[in-house]
Amino acid sequence: MGLSSTVRGVPAILYRFTNGVPSNSSIVSRNGLLKSSRKLLSSASSISSSIPVLYQVDTSRNEQQLRRISTFPPLCMGRRSSKIAGRKGAQDARKAKLYSRIGKEVVSAVKKGGPSPTSNTVLAAVLEKAKELDVPKEIVDRNIKRASEKGQEAYIEKVYEVYGYGGVSIVVEVLTDKITRSVARVREVVKDYGGKMADPGSVMFKFRRVRVVNVKVTDADKDQLLVIALDAGAEDVIEPPTYEDDTEEYMSESYYKIVSSAENYAAILSKLRDEGIDFETDNGSELLPITTIEVDDEAMDLNKELMSKLLELDDVDAVYTDQK
Repeated sequence: MGLSSTVRGVPAILYRFTNGVPSNSSIVSRNGLLKSSRKLLSSASSISSSIPVLYQVDTSRNEQQLRRISTFPPLCMGRRSSKIAGRKGAQDARKAKLYSRIGKEVVSAVKKGGPSPTSNTVLAAVLEKAKELDVPKEIVDRNIKRASEKGQEAYIEKVYEVYGYGGVSIVVEVLTDKITRSVARVREVVKDYGGKMADPGSVMFKFRRVRVVNVKVTDADKDQLLVIALDAGAEDVIEPPTYEDDTEEYMSESYYKIVSSAENYAAILSKLRDEGIDFETDNGSELLPITTIEVDDEAMDLNKELMSKLLELDDVDAVYTDQK
């Protein structure tokens, strides 16, 4: 897949999950004024200074509203075992996984209801999703044709739950036309790389499903992005972690993550397009951990190797973890 041994920070496929933007970041009010989050906190005496919030003033009604935007310390030191030289390659791999998943969904929809979106409402929904996620039309057309090939079966979604090193939980999402093949290959990788298959439901409750928009840090100003996120109804904006030895090239491949509900996702994409900001969509949804687990460097590297090998499987669409 072109992933290096370190895959921290890769959005949408492997996640080094954080809890938000740095605590010294600027917060944007709905009336467009940029304020320091620390100044805002001091103006809200009823709120502890240790809890960052977004402070809104509605001048038309002379009312004050509070809206939380979670924060995360801006500097991480000594947590990478090596440079993430393959980050751009990992982003390309993420996009390839997205195209693969949409292709599988197209095949399944056509197998169930035929190739016409007019009469096949399931296919029509998949085509609309492909359009929203900017999937090339040729990929859709190729898979509509592939669905009619002899021996091609419909694809079925499966979720496998895994325990990693150091108490880390891993969720593997699969879309496959051969269940026995997928489970055998996932089990083999998990066994070979030191993980343990978990019972259904023993890991999933640690995650929540959301929609995510990824914006490269070089494509948008942080304050501008916060304004857009607020106006469009985003739940959170997560800034990528930084390290003391980061290079300009490394940071150029870092991404902000705008977290949203499914209902507000289209509005956020539309707002970004209106502002001329490039973005990358998720693959329909993502899992974010409710809490994260910090492990030592050895366990971290072993978990990253396990997740990387799982992602190399053709049937696997995404791998999520609560590893910090």
